[in-house]
Amino acid sequence: MKKNEKTLKVTWVRSAIGYNKKQREILTALGFKKLNQTRILPDNESIRGSIFHVKHLVEVVEE
Repeated sequence: MKKNEKTLKVTWVRSAIGYNKKQREILTALGFKKLNQTRILPDNESIRGSIFHVKHLVEVVEE
């Protein structure tokens, strides 16, 4: 990531058990391995689209 690039601080806060497989795959694609893990991700349309599909499972803070 570039120094001045905007980022999103995304924390996985709710289990994906009971939700469809696609949502679990999106969490894996975002780089999550464990519940309550936090990832710093670039703020772009593809990341925001992925987050939109799992918005009920994660918390997002813009940085």
